[in-house]
Amino acid sequence: MSSIDQYVHAATRANTRKAYQAAVQHFEHEWGGFLPATADSVARYLVDHARTHSLNTLRQRLAGLAAWHLDQGFPDPTKAPHVKKVLKGIAELHPVVENRARPIQLVQLTAIVSHLDQQIARQDVHRLPLQLLRNKALMLIGFWRAFRSDELARLNAKHIQAVPGSGMEIYLPRTKGDRSGQGRYFKAPALKQLCPVEAYLEWINAAEITQGPVFRGVNRWGQLADDALHPSSIIAIVRSCCQKAGIEGSDAFSSHSLRRGFANWANDQRWDTKSLMEYVGWRDVHSAMRYIDAPDPFARLRMNHESSDAEAPANHSNPSETDLPRRTRI
Repeated sequence: MSSIDQYVHAATRANTRKAYQAAVQHFEHEWGGFLPATADSVARYLVDHARTHSLNTLRQRLAGLAAWHLDQGFPDPTKAPHVKKVLKGIAELHPVVENRARPIQLVQLTAIVSHLDQQIARQDVHRLPLQLLRNKALMLIGFWRAFRSDELARLNAKHIQAVPGSGMEIYLPRTKGDRSGQGRYFKAPALKQLCPVEAYLEWINAAEITQGPVFRGVNRWGQLADDALHPSSIIAIVRSCCQKAGIEGSDAFSSHSLRRGFANWANDQRWDTKSLMEYVGWRDVHSAMRYIDAPDPFARLRMNHESSDAEAPANHSNPSETDLPRRTRI
């Protein structure tokens, strides 16, 4: 691989490369298409899968095919007007109701942490409750920072500065909305209750983590893994925490429940749209609206009204100077 190819390869995330490879394989091997493809063959491919694949899946398949053609120096057939019209028609004739994760409410988070604390207190003094401490830190950081599962999985101890009673600063070299590739700094508050800073320090001190992934696997014997948790494993952890805390319908929760839960809490606290978007990292108000299940019937109308002042988060010259909104105290 040449130096240029190495940099080009690094510009695309591993998960994206896998998804693109799967899209090409599905088109060529499973459906029987030929590469390079024509606009007509791509349109027929969409039609054949219009009833069995979601619109997002079809769009991802098109992105994979587009990437393959561009990488090989061929014209991109997915940009043809005919293909775009077929995709638009599929969206009209096969609308899909978005399956959204159930948000974790603050009262439910309180119940989860209370149950974990009870279990931690009951542990044998000769055996550290590593799994319980990890889960507590994961739930609290995930909620108060509204992190995605892949962001939680990529947290690294060397990129986190935590001060008891003050707060913590987290640096992620890569985030979903980071188009510039400069990474982003996040701040989390020290709270009197449900404190993410305290939970984080308890976890890394007990696990003796000084570098590397923050959230790792813990086996039944309490042995700590070297590698980070897989993002999909975090879904199981969230559901398990909910179920053990006695919360009904735990299967409806996922790792996104923490992000949606914080968004709903912030909306209930009457955060203005711009502050919420900056804190969570949304680029447009429509993304924010997808996360809000507000009992206030005028909440979405209010967010739309404020959208003209919240088109995108401000670009701070120093991201670490972005302060938390004041209403993170509970």
